[in-house]
Amino acid sequence: LADQQLCNQERNSSLDQEDPEPPEIKEEQEELCTSREGEQLVLKLLSNNSHVAESPDLNRHHGNGKKYSCQTCGKTFRTHGELNNHIRIHTGEKPFTCNTCGKAFRQRTNVTVHMRTHTGEKPFTCEICGKAFTHLSTLTGHMRTHTGEKPFTCDICGKAFRIRASLTCHMRTHTGDKKFTCKTCGKSFTARRHLETHMSTHTGVKPFSCNTCGKDFRIRGNLTVHMRIHTGETPYSCKTCGKTFKQHCALEYHMRIHTGQKPYSCKTCGKKMRNSSNLIRHMRIHTGERQFSCKTCGKKFSKKQFRKESHISLWN
Repeated sequence: LADQQLCNQERNSSLDQEDPEPPEIKEEQEELCTSREGEQLVLKLLSNNSHVAESPDLNRHHGNGKKYSCQTCGKTFRTHGELNNHIRIHTGEKPFTCNTCGKAFRQRTNVTVHMRTHTGEKPFTCEICGKAFTHLSTLTGHMRTHTGEKPFTCDICGKAFRIRASLTCHMRTHTGDKKFTCKTCGKSFTARRHLETHMSTHTGVKPFSCNTCGKDFRIRGNLTVHMRIHTGETPYSCKTCGKTFKQHCALEYHMRIHTGQKPYSCKTCGKKMRNSSNLIRHMRIHTGERQFSCKTCGKKFSKKQFRKESHISLWN
């Protein structure tokens, strides 16, 4: 339970601070964070046939094997079909629709993959742990949790990621680009998945239920992690001391004990912390915020343990 609370704190903080790499519980959702750049990975799988009408944005360009260039952004493609699919990023056109739920997509192959969320089909299986996935690319990213490989590195701060889409989202923390905005409250996010998670706070919808205890969740990945409470599964182990964890984010936090890494810094005094919740508590020293109050006399404290240990003893 402590691991769950820690990861919840880290994740909630990341939604506010826009730390774009999610906990591993969102492996199936990581691809949703793909930006325009990330969508090009799918284009390679498409046929050259396209249902997009001839566009004035098309322009032939010879050289380096790429003949077609987009007149909007200059990106080049090998085939007319790839360019047509790319142009939908600029036009916003989504001509392919799911017959089950009505969700629309720019590419036919995305509908095919999306349908697996309705059928439950997961054709790609990890040979190491047996976990199955709907996307081949998600399996590829998952395999790196076993190997520890993080091949995509930020040129600005050096942070490394397992998948390119996470790096793309991370780069927005440096540029300040928050292109995904909540239509209800106006809050903006660097990643689509952050917006989708945020939207459930307005709707209150929790469509994923535990068959064992009935608890409901907004995110499928949170249900997956919750199930480990019932199964006792702890799939993430520390290679240094052997301690195991239910969530990858809990393992990453634990590893900071061995490495001494303290990635969260106070902008006021420069003090560094291992996790975001410690930084939030530390900031109250500077702001003077006292969020914990005594129910007996109303006195307020900046730390819960002060209220419990020091003050309440006066009344006993």
